[in-house]
Amino acid sequence: MKGKVAIITGSSSGIGKALAYELAGRGADLVLGARNIEKLNEIASDLVYQGKNVIAVKTNVANENECKNLILSAREKFGKIDILINNAGISMRALFEDTDLDVIRKLMDVNFWGTVYCSKYALPYLLDSKGSLVGVSSIAGYKGLPGRTGYSSSKFAMHGFLETLRIENRKKGLHVLIACPGFTETNIRNIALNAVGEQQGESPRDETKMMPADEVAKHIAKAIIKHKSTLVLTSQGKMTVWLNKFFPRFMDKMVYDHMAREPDSPFN
Repeated sequence: MKGKVAIITGSSSGIGKALAYELAGRGADLVLGARNIEKLNEIASDLVYQGKNVIAVKTNVANENECKNLILSAREKFGKIDILINNAGISMRALFEDTDLDVIRKLMDVNFWGTVYCSKYALPYLLDSKGSLVGVSSIAGYKGLPGRTGYSSSKFAMHGFLETLRIENRKKGLHVLIACPGFTETNIRNIALNAVGEQQGESPRDETKMMPADEVAKHIAKAIIKHKSTLVLTSQGKMTVWLNKFFPRFMDKMVYDHMAREPDSPFN
């Protein structure tokens, strides 16, 4: 990735932050976007201290103009764009019958529309460079997860959007990767929204038993280099996707039972 210019959304923490260090270590120049500009500046400053070329741009991906500004800032600073990683995302945890519709809208605005906005404005530059368009998605984009209607819906939508872009541009040299990490050791569950849109504040899962974010970042970087179309991580994630192809009703029961075992599950 030496000399490549990469934009990473949601890069102030979790997988996005890990991707920033991973790609910088591989020689890429970076444009980091996130809402928390203080954390973003800390990461950018640390990478600049290490001799990397990095800029930070405050970006709420739910805002189309801020997405446009992120892309134009990258172009103005580095003159090109080789990689766009749509990583920014939020989750939720509540039964649909109890959930305010604004919660679903918020997840769609960030997870789906954020990907659409950034991809729209970056696409001309990615076509020029025959670059890579990446969506950091989830197993929830392959299998509906109970209690996560907004999250699964947004990831299914992301999959359809990115897959269509891949097909539309198959003769133009655009590489499109849909990366599904599975359960990852990040803070996305801590800031997941409840039925009324408040952060739940505590993860219902044991984060220490999940794949670390820096390991996920290594897999995604390798998948970009190899121009893979899809990436599904963890044995649990791969098994879920495979079994759901052939035994969807069986997986309905397995997924329900798995989610019901969470602490304070809405299914108990």
